[in-house]
Amino acid sequence: MTLPFSSLALSGLWLPHQTPPVGAEPLSALPLTLLVGVTGVGKSTALSALSATGLRVLPDRREVTDAVMIEPLAGRAVTDRQERFALTARYRQTHPGGMAQALGTLRALPEKGERLVFDGLRGLDEVRYAAEAFAAWRFIHLHAPDALRVRRLLGRGDAFDALKQDAVSHDLSSELAALSGAAQVFTPAELSELAALQSQGHAPADILAKTKIVLSERQNYDPAAARAFLLTLPPERMLDLDTAALAPSEVARRVEHWL
Repeated sequence: MTLPFSSLALSGLWLPHQTPPVGAEPLSALPLTLLVGVTGVGKSTALSALSATGLRVLPDRREVTDAVMIEPLAGRAVTDRQERFALTARYRQTHPGGMAQALGTLRALPEKGERLVFDGLRGLDEVRYAAEAFAAWRFIHLHAPDALRVRRLLGRGDAFDALKQDAVSHDLSSELAALSGAAQVFTPAELSELAALQSQGHAPADILAKTKIVLSERQNYDPAAARAFLLTLPPERMLDLDTAALAPSEVARRVEHWL
C-alpha cells in the first residue's frame, strides 16, 4: 500500500522514495540543531527562541513520525498516544536509532547560509545514534520533573495529547498509584499532589490520562540516560537546560547565546 506523504515535501523535506529538487542534501550531511526532551519539558519556549534567531524549524517529530513510522506500519493515521508508542517501538526494533535514523534518510534544500532545527529527539538510543553517526549535528537538551510535566500537559490543551480515557473511581490517588510504572517514576507525595489537581478544576479522567502519557514516555525512552550521554559531549555540541529552574525568557536567552 502506497501512502501519500505530500505534507513533508510541502514542508521542505523529502522521503527516500521521493525525488527531491536539484541541490537537495541529506540531513545527515547538514549542520542540524536538534531539540532533545520528552513531552512537557518546554520545547515550545526553546523553539520560539530558535525561530527568533533566523533558523528554519523543520517539520516536527509528530509529522516525521507519521510519515516515516506510523502510517507505513498502521496504514492509517493514529492519534491515540499509547497506540503511537507501540507503533514507534515496532519501528525501533528494525531501526535502533529511532527518529535519528529516520531523519538521516531525509533530504532538505536549505537556502544559502540557512541553518536548520528539528524538534526533537528522545531517549539514549536516538541521541547516541545521532551524535555518533552525524558529526555536524548539535543538541539542545531540556528537562523538567515528571510531576511538573503532567501539570504542563493539563494546562496546554494540545489535541495531540489525546489518550483513551478510562472511567475513574472516586479514589483518584489509588487509581494513579495503580498505574504501571507509577511507583518507579513518582513519589507518594507527588502522586498525592497530582490527585489534588482536582481541586484546581481538572477532571480526574484528564489527570489520569496525562499521567499515563508521562509514564508511557518514560517506559519507551529514558530521559536520564539520554541526558547522561549528552553531558559527555563537548559544550559546543550540547546545551543542557533545566526548564523548571529557568524562566522562559532565560531559556530563550541561553539558547540564543549558545547558537
